[in-house]
Amino acid sequence: MNSPLSLIAELTYRCPLQCPYCSNPLDHGSDRYRQELTTEEWVQTIEQAAKLGVIQIGFTGGEPLLRKDLTVLVKTAATAGIYSTLVTAGTLLTLELATQLRDAGLDHVQISIQDSHASTSDWIAGTRLPKGQRQSRSHERKLAAAKLVKSLGFPLTINVVLHRHNLDRIAEILDLCEELEADRVELANTQYYGWALQNQAALLPTKEQLQQAEQIVATRRNGRMKILYVLSDYYQDYPKPCMGGWGHRAIVVAPNGSVLPCQVASSIPNLTFTNVRDRSLNWIWFEDPAFNRFRGTDWMSEPCRSCDRREIDFGGCRCQAFLLTGDATATDPVCHLSPYHQLITNAKAKTTKTEFVYRSN
Repeated sequence: MNSPLSLIAELTYRCPLQCPYCSNPLDHGSDRYRQELTTEEWVQTIEQAAKLGVIQIGFTGGEPLLRKDLTVLVKTAATAGIYSTLVTAGTLLTLELATQLRDAGLDHVQISIQDSHASTSDWIAGTRLPKGQRQSRSHERKLAAAKLVKSLGFPLTINVVLHRHNLDRIAEILDLCEELEADRVELANTQYYGWALQNQAALLPTKEQLQQAEQIVATRRNGRMKILYVLSDYYQDYPKPCMGGWGHRAIVVAPNGSVLPCQVASSIPNLTFTNVRDRSLNWIWFEDPAFNRFRGTDWMSEPCRSCDRREIDFGGCRCQAFLLTGDATATDPVCHLSPYHQLITNAKAKTTKTEFVYRSN
């Protein structure tokens, strides 16, 4: 069994935005997440990750800039020789803080934007207030943060979650990323977990939107800016592998110290995930029953067990299988061979809702 390459450090689930596709748990404000790891506990976790073989860390959330000790954690990663990325909405980034993070050894910054249009972007982020009230201009702050990041010499990635309400402006979004001098762009079609599953009927795009978007992306790939386009798996014949395979490449530490094989694994209720306060990362990665539950192919039933793709997509996403069917061992319904595939067909036929259920804060 290989060691993990990446540590996804979810420092907090607190966030000033209310994005309707947020992958944080629906109960992120409950008691089990309120006791966040202390600075020292995160330092020990990062040092353990380095010994385990982790070579890159993503400081994410929620909004990681809400942690007052972020600079300490970045310095810990740098000292341990781990490449670090700050994954942020950017609205809280200041010159002073960005400079401190750079000097502490931060390697890379990823900023999310919701759209090329300010009003739509603020609406999607849940920061546009009712008519007559002053708007919270998160879009403007994001653009300012991106410019600040470039001025300090950081490599910049722009992440855009795509869905029915912004896919038609993908060309404009790429134009904006060019203006911001982004080095890399992640165009990620919405994955339907957490709040996104709650908003599925309002977010799912049409097949025509996706086809047009793919054509536009294809014409822009040869420029200076690297473009990663994540397909909408609801429109694919086969599912994506779960994080490259359950417990195969990445390890996730939630704000309360629970250690997970992916960001939404806690949605599977019959699995118990060990806390880093109780066991070492090494033990959890190699020995924890939850990490071993869906490793490899022995756990599979038909049609996955006899499928020649079983070691390519590993039966698809375990969390998606559970959220849609109630059975984490089921073939991901995205697969056209799944006995539950009709669930995906039915979902695509119900794309009429336009109002969001915003993530609670």
